[in-house]
Amino acid sequence: MAFMISPTILRADRKGPRTRRHKRMALMLAASAGLALAGLGGARLIAQIEGDRGIPPLANSEDIQVTGIEVDVTAKTGAEARLEGWKQAEVKAWKKLGGPDMPTESIDAMVASVVIEHEQVGPRRYVAQLGVIFDKTKAGQYVGGQGSGIPRSAPMLVIPVLYSGGVRQVFEVRGPWQRAWAEFQAAGSPVDYVRPIGSGGESLVLTAGQPGRRSRLWWSTLLGQFDAADVVIPVARLERQWPGGPIKGTFTARYGLDNTFLGSFTMTASGEQDLPGMLDKAVEKVDRLYRDALVQGLLKPDPTLNSSRVALDRAFGELKSAMMPKETEAPAPAASPTATAGAQEPGGVVPAEAVSVQFATPDAAAVDAALAAVRGVPGVQGAATVSLAIGGTSVMRVTVAGGAERLANGLKAQGWKVSNSGGTLKISR
Repeated sequence: MAFMISPTILRADRKGPRTRRHKRMALMLAASAGLALAGLGGARLIAQIEGDRGIPPLANSEDIQVTGIEVDVTAKTGAEARLEGWKQAEVKAWKKLGGPDMPTESIDAMVASVVIEHEQVGPRRYVAQLGVIFDKTKAGQYVGGQGSGIPRSAPMLVIPVLYSGGVRQVFEVRGPWQRAWAEFQAAGSPVDYVRPIGSGGESLVLTAGQPGRRSRLWWSTLLGQFDAADVVIPVARLERQWPGGPIKGTFTARYGLDNTFLGSFTMTASGEQDLPGMLDKAVEKVDRLYRDALVQGLLKPDPTLNSSRVALDRAFGELKSAMMPKETEAPAPAASPTATAGAQEPGGVVPAEAVSVQFATPDAAAVDAALAAVRGVPGVQGAATVSLAIGGTSVMRVTVAGGAERLANGLKAQGWKVSNSGGTLKISR
């Protein structure tokens, strides 16, 4: 079959109704693409803090828990096999804790509950992986609840970092490594783990890049938000050999503000179905590394957290000496005659008083500006920060001749907004 294309048909294609239809389609496609890009941009902004990302940790139980007990029992019926399997799990868990030899009935009397991790019930057979929880008040006298005389650590913030598929993450999505730490029964460990949920704004500050920070002021503010004294960083790196195949996990225990290495080990799961079990066992091994570090005296709060504030105050003092005029060279007080007269005693001596001043500090420059303004008020004999919170409200202690009224008048003269609440000045621009 032959086709003929004439110039008339070509001209009709370029100028006729089909060309106008093509133009309309192009405009519609461009508009759709623009709307799609706008939607993606909005979604990216919302995704920074919203989404189903946090996994709340399990409530710490004061009871003694043993997990990963495997049983394989046969009996006349599946129900009898199941009951016998639970009794065997209780005895195995007791031996795993290192408890003394006791009758099965005595061990059963100390059991608070049996946790079914995985089970298969047949007509005459029961195969399961179980966990056993012992009542601490009954079993604690035999196995020692809190770690055989090992003292508990200071509160340690947990940042579980996961490397998977070439991406590192903490709370950006609901990852299996964070889930394993959330489900870990931490009450039996002498390490006092502080496990964030990871929802809301926590996912913005607790990122995989946070362990690389070295600023003590930043760490002091962050740890203060979670009532922690230091930080531990358990790291998991998962490598999948092929889709659906074995998964190799490399686990590293790190701690402290300098991301110090403690130990590392590897484990392998046969597939995705065995990955949660491997991660649960990895958490227990990482916890043992932290326990050993606690015994060796390594897992303790960093002393430089407190020295950083002292160094900051010293730096501000040196800055004042270099840039501010000496008190002997300071000009006469510029406060109003009424305020000055009211502040003086009959003998003509102006008494010095200590005044607390609260001021917003979104960044370090705001701290410098507030200190410089306060120290520039005539009559101020000294000013130093007693509470520094970058991104919040800081507090300084000011010694000023004439008290809070004279300090407030001097700051108002510089353009500051000043309010007095219970003897504490609150200043803002």
